[in-house]
Amino acid sequence: MESILENIELWLMYVVEICTVILEMFGVIVLVVTAIKCFIQWIKHDATLRLELAQGIALSLEFKMGSEVLRTVVVREWSELGILGAVILLRGLLTFLIHWEIKHEEEALKEKE
Repeated sequence: MESILENIELWLMYVVEICTVILEMFGVIVLVVTAIKCFIQWIKHDATLRLELAQGIALSLEFKMGSEVLRTVVVREWSELGILGAVILLRGLLTFLIHWEIKHEEEALKEKE
């Protein structure tokens, strides 16, 4: 019975690691695609550039935070949990600041119209 539980736990660790990498890759893809789109908008002197970039960064951070939350499932030691907590806290703070910037950028765009 103990062998079965160890195998299930090992399988869970593999699934979590694979899903974590997939979520992080989604975040990277979103960020790269957003950067390319915003570079094209910068060339065209589009006024919504800052808003689009901030929204893309926020979405990318959400994927990255999701991967960190998923990683907490397989944490074994308090030191690892502390590091994950700090990473999640920093990414959460970044997300909050970016959403604040998005709100102010949307207000500025409305005032221009």
